[in-house]
Amino acid sequence: MRDRSRCPWAGKDPLLIADHDEVWGIPCRDDRELFERLMLEGFQAGLSWRTILAKRAAFERAFAGWEPERVAAFDDADVARLLADPGIVRNRVKIAATIRNAAAYLRVQAETGSFARHVWSFVGGEPFVRRPQTLAEVPASTPESATLSRDLKGRGFSFVGPTICYAFMQSVGLVDDHLVSCFRAKL
Repeated sequence: MRDRSRCPWAGKDPLLIADHDEVWGIPCRDDRELFERLMLEGFQAGLSWRTILAKRAAFERAFAGWEPERVAAFDDADVARLLADPGIVRNRVKIAATIRNAAAYLRVQAETGSFARHVWSFVGGEPFVRRPQTLAEVPASTPESATLSRDLKGRGFSFVGPTICYAFMQSVGLVDDHLVSCFRAKL
């Protein structure tokens, strides 16, 4: 795998390489995993993705396996516990947003029957495949991510701006932005 051509953002870091090769851009339609990945993108705001990946197991433990029903029920004691947990990003605003987002997520699920079906509707149910030549051609946001952001915010979500939504869309395969030179683009 070392000699494979990858998107440059993966660099030589084993954690980023594994994420690039095994997760990023691969279509995900699992509701719980979509919730986790959207929340992790929110925690990543202002930080490196590598920081979040290194803390992913701690996040999963701290946020009850990313079970939205449990996260939505978190109380002040849970917030205090999370703020004291050195394994995660201890940002009160992001923690509070995650708890609110869990409740909003459950409302979307109840209304639409599936969070996956809902978010995939923003790309017509199939991945939007782009094949940029360079990272400079990859946008930070798109009209589709702005539309998803507005929709989620209107449903009570926070930390879901157009840039976070686009990163989420890339991560879960709603959009496939692997560079034309990347081995993933040829699969």
